[in-house]
Amino acid sequence: MLSVNLFCVGKLKESYLRDAVEEYVKRMKPLCKLNIVELPEERVGENPSAAEIRQTITAESERILAKICKGDYVIAMCVEGKNISSEELSERLEEIQQTASTVDFIIGGSWGLSDALKARADFCLSMGKMTFPHQLCRVMLLEQIYRAFQISRGSKYHK
Repeated sequence: MLSVNLFCVGKLKESYLRDAVEEYVKRMKPLCKLNIVELPEERVGENPSAAEIRQTITAESERILAKICKGDYVIAMCVEGKNISSEELSERLEEIQQTASTVDFIIGGSWGLSDALKARADFCLSMGKMTFPHQLCRVMLLEQIYRAFQISRGSKYHK
């Protein structure tokens, strides 16, 4: 059974988002070993300088990198990543299971991920050109991971 880690910067603040995450956690119990790790976000002022933003990205990314194990397959969520279909994500997860026992999905903070973290990633994935709140992205990503497993199983969930 594939282990799926979801590394996220920041905590979910809204109860409806926490409820949605819990629903997908429950649904995925028979499909994979899911582990959600929330890492603290850096605090910056109202109008941070470019240097403060770089420092924030670096600090948050270093905390994530410290959690990733050597043999894990890493998928970084970033705007410049590749846009793929649900079916393609399902196929990718099936392929990953052939060579790795753990896949790590990374959702960075609101300023994004460091170049070092993106370089460590085996694949950079985008949710499209639109901008979504990072907290909502967590729910959307969990739904897509769940959908990918259902596609692999031939379930009627994916129509």
